[in-house]
Amino acid sequence: MTARITPLIAGNWKMNGLTAALGELQRLGELLTAGTAPRCTVAVCPPATLLARVSAQVAVSGIVTGGQDCHPAQSGAHTGDISAAMLADAGAQFVIVGHSERRTDHGETDSLVHAKALAAVAAGLTPIICVGETEAQRRGGEAAAVVRRQIAASVPDEAQGIDVVIAYEPVWAIGTGLTPSLEDIRDMHGGIRAQLVERFGAAGERIRILYGGSMKPANARDILAVENVDGGLVGGASLLANDFYAIISAV
Repeated sequence: MTARITPLIAGNWKMNGLTAALGELQRLGELLTAGTAPRCTVAVCPPATLLARVSAQVAVSGIVTGGQDCHPAQSGAHTGDISAAMLADAGAQFVIVGHSERRTDHGETDSLVHAKALAAVAAGLTPIICVGETEAQRRGGEAAAVVRRQIAASVPDEAQGIDVVIAYEPVWAIGTGLTPSLEDIRDMHGGIRAQLVERFGAAGERIRILYGGSMKPANARDILAVENVDGGLVGGASLLANDFYAIISAV
């Protein structure tokens, strides 16, 4: 991890979670408050239907919440969308933008992700800006170049003076159980850090870089020990209190 940066472990529930899932959050809160306080910020990003209830429930245990996406506009005729201001109103502190599933399923471009990140900041949220290569791009030796282009176009210039988070998620590792080697993760995160410092100077040293892509209790400790890995964006494992707590405890 990077010295002087408070790690972030964020759970992305994706399109999962009904009212019954609040029981797992209750259990997670009990685990977090029973012993030593976690050495990281813990965030949960539930579906929008649960966000307000989750925000109210987890406040006593120190967990914060986030949305999974936002529209670049503050309001308007955008049926089915949700604005960053609405997420903040529901208690969120973070919002994920540019996740590979949004880029793939909805054709989101870097310029749209850039606009969403700016909307998040305007609403007082911290955007978690996702980047990552496909399997074909990695096999073709393009991984570093792809991620560099995504960061250049998705991360707003204003990141120098505001709180943003970068999440590196190799697309081929999300939900597959596959993970890059620790050396691959070290190289990619090191490259991201170098790009951030090149662009933002000293501020680039303070931007959190998360790893995402099949992080689970069995590999969390090793991944989180890699230089420039400042936490994790956790998918399936964040749905189960014991698994998510094990990852949090690995920090």
